[in-house]
Amino acid sequence: MSVKSRESYVEKALQELSKRWKVEPPVYDLHLGKRDDVKDTMVQVNDVIFHIPFLERDDLYLLWKCLWPDCHNCCEHQASLPLTKDDIIHISSKLGYDRTSDFVNHDTIISTRDDNSMGGLITTITMLSLKRKEHEDESDTGLPCRCRFLSESGSCSLHPDKPGVCWLYPFSSWIQIYNGRPQVHASFQLTGDCPGFYTARNLESIKEVLEEYSKTIFDYNMSMIRTTRESLGASNWVEAENANL
Repeated sequence: MSVKSRESYVEKALQELSKRWKVEPPVYDLHLGKRDDVKDTMVQVNDVIFHIPFLERDDLYLLWKCLWPDCHNCCEHQASLPLTKDDIIHISSKLGYDRTSDFVNHDTIISTRDDNSMGGLITTITMLSLKRKEHEDESDTGLPCRCRFLSESGSCSLHPDKPGVCWLYPFSSWIQIYNGRPQVHASFQLTGDCPGFYTARNLESIKEVLEEYSKTIFDYNMSMIRTTRESLGASNWVEAENANL
């Protein structure tokens, strides 16, 4: 999905979201990139550094909480479901396959996507992905659709063995090397689909969320490293200013 296509999608998603949920004006504008006063506030929780947007003019932080079961928009508008090695093992067993190779052949596709949420870096990620619909092919990559594992009641039929990326939402995460050691970072995905974003004067209300997600995010990144080492996935990074957007 190109930058312009993404901007158009986010705007349309916000318009749809606003029909059912109240979206605060600062949250709306931040999703659309209309704020020029955003300061990156780094908060380390356990082994993860979270990047929390701070709106300087309003003296407000952008925070988040999950509104499930009232909302399951992330499953209604799923863009891709890249799988780690652990995901492949757990989900193939959940679906009743005796061999992971059969699961890979029947229920996964190879997908490539760009992620520009990493503070000036664009990463191109190529991985095996779980088919979100029965007859999904590579032409569907990046196009949001309703996940076939979402039940009518809004529950996931794969839970608790759903893909690691599902556990992360709405966070995006990555690893940077600092003084020779890997550091795990995380920031919000602002796709326009999630009504759980809100603003607050301090970080108190999100502390429990960050504590819970820090372990999930760290474990996922370690699983990603193992997946890449075994050639089940690959990532390439470029600086955004040098990319042909």
